[in-house]
Amino acid sequence: MAPKLLITGRNGQLGRALTQSLAPLGELVALGRAEADFLNPQGVLAALEAAKPDVVVNAAAWTKVDLAESSPQEARQTNALTPAALAGWAKSRGAVFVGYSTDYVFDGAKSSPYSELDTPNPLNVYGQTKLEGDLAVLAQNDRSYVFRTSWVYSTQGQNFPKTILRLALAQPRLAINDDQTGAPTSAEFLAAATSQALADCLNGRPGPPGLYNLTASGATTWLGFAERLLAQARALGLPLPPTTQIAPTYGPDPSRPAKRPLNSRLDTAKAQRQLGLVCPPWQDGVDQFLARLAKSDPELKTLRP
Repeated sequence: MAPKLLITGRNGQLGRALTQSLAPLGELVALGRAEADFLNPQGVLAALEAAKPDVVVNAAAWTKVDLAESSPQEARQTNALTPAALAGWAKSRGAVFVGYSTDYVFDGAKSSPYSELDTPNPLNVYGQTKLEGDLAVLAQNDRSYVFRTSWVYSTQGQNFPKTILRLALAQPRLAINDDQTGAPTSAEFLAAATSQALADCLNGRPGPPGLYNLTASGATTWLGFAERLLAQARALGLPLPPTTQIAPTYGPDPSRPAKRPLNSRLDTAKAQRQLGLVCPPWQDGVDQFLARLAKSDPELKTLRP
């Protein structure tokens, strides 16, 4: 009998990518907020009990970083308490649990990439709730995989590269941060890596459960991300103005309530060594994102103001 996999957060950018990548592994059940509202944990547990999956992949999260500052209870329920309950349910049924975390569990003060052994010190409510969720999930279920990642984007949903393209269509000059450093990581890469790890697990060759950093390789700033994005978009012939200027900004944005870490780099050596995952350069993900976007929206109609 084929294994049954259940995904939460199916309508998010990671959830949509997972729905495609995990489909070949077995019977797939994908739940959105209508079927699994994380502010109603009993309802989510009832959905799990009805489906009885062998693998639970939680892609649901409170990702509105600034709004979390004024909605800490909702963020905690979504990012910590309900995931812990799901991991506990999975433990009681002998199921594997997969969750996703964030570079925002760190304060960014370190001068080199963070490893899984570094002590977290989140600067904002979002990071605090994700860290609480990480620790609770790992404590609840010893068959849990928690993947910490950074700067996630996709052709689906709202994200940094789509915002930059939209602004470039409307404004001759963009001001973008140049002192926060991280690795832009596509949802498609995360989904493919998850599929590989779960395929090994379901085929009796599981890598050790636990906490793993999982991002694209290399690093850049938000400004470097934008420069690569616009240059490659023009190289593909996407209809962008030819002379959009980008000016660097430094320091925190006073309009954003949540503090951000300056260093979001994560060391992925453990995931590569223990799970056999390959982390491609972040530039490759950007190029693939643009190729997909050019194929689905060659005139950038959905991004035009």
